[in-house]
Amino acid sequence: MEIKLHQIPIREVIAGYKDSQEEGVTAYNDKLDIRPKYQREFVYKEKQRNAVIETVKQDFPLNVMYWMIREDGGYEVLDGQQRTISIGQYVNGDFSLNERYFHNLTKEEQDQILDYKLMIYFCEGTDKERLDWFKIINTVGEQLTEQEIRNAVYTGPWLSDAKLKFSKSNCVAYLLANDGGKLLEGSPIRQEYLETALSWINNGKIEDYMARHQHDKNANELWEYFQNVIEWTRKTFPNYRREMSGVNWGDLYNEFKDKKFDTKKLEKEIAELMEDEDVTKKSGVYPYILTRKEKYLSIRTFTDKQKREAYERQNGICPICSKHFGIEEMEADHITPWSKGGKTISENCRMLCQKDNREKSNI
Repeated sequence: MEIKLHQIPIREVIAGYKDSQEEGVTAYNDKLDIRPKYQREFVYKEKQRNAVIETVKQDFPLNVMYWMIREDGGYEVLDGQQRTISIGQYVNGDFSLNERYFHNLTKEEQDQILDYKLMIYFCEGTDKERLDWFKIINTVGEQLTEQEIRNAVYTGPWLSDAKLKFSKSNCVAYLLANDGGKLLEGSPIRQEYLETALSWINNGKIEDYMARHQHDKNANELWEYFQNVIEWTRKTFPNYRREMSGVNWGDLYNEFKDKKFDTKKLEKEIAELMEDEDVTKKSGVYPYILTRKEKYLSIRTFTDKQKREAYERQNGICPICSKHFGIEEMEADHITPWSKGGKTISENCRMLCQKDNREKSNI
């Protein structure tokens, strides 16, 4: 990797600045691709964005940036996208600082900003060297997510289309999953919607799916699958609750999409479980009523006081094997199982030796 330092005024860097959702972000008279396909979306918050402009206005040093020299003679930003876009947006009039837009500044103030020299390293090397360097220089600041790193590795026409559908602030995936109540957690621009959809469609094997489809012309298969998951979820559970945003709907769809359910019966049971104080993980109610696996509910455990009361009541004797144990050798168990209406209260607590309790749990 060959690296050379250049000092370039802002007025030259942002010349011809253009931000297009379809074509990306370009500047430097169309010679600079600010957001290559492997780059993340713009994620700076207002405070970070303003700090960039304040740094420039105060003529303080801004962190160095890295541009990769392409074979066609153009450039693409390896590191510095967030700062470059912040500057471009401000000069373009997209936001104000201290209630003053760029066009509200005096000619002298404007020139001070435009004449500010950015420290930019021009880098020349192979694709592998580019991606390796990209990972190294992005280990600080707004750290890359796992999906953003995957995007850097599997860039291509499929990814470009997938990002349009899953990675924009108001992309179609975001609008669909939030129409009628939020069904997904996370942020599209941090690639969390794309990551979730990929995990759903290929049982968590995201890299495998991206590798197989890297050179596909579009991401229609993933988009159609995502629509099916959301449609099935809305039909199966029409009464929305905020806890639904924490559910792995893809896994449930994959396993139960062909099974018919009585939605009214499901809703009645969901309502009862939501009111059950022993159910500590309410989002787990949805996978539980389909799978009947109590692990999803995180049933409330007995307190140390309740365990001690049961231990003393039993005189340290395990009721199954009739042997005496220290309290640290025993575990709490529901006398009447929770699934049969038993509550996590002192009267329903008994202490079993570890061996008997674990054998009982495996039945």
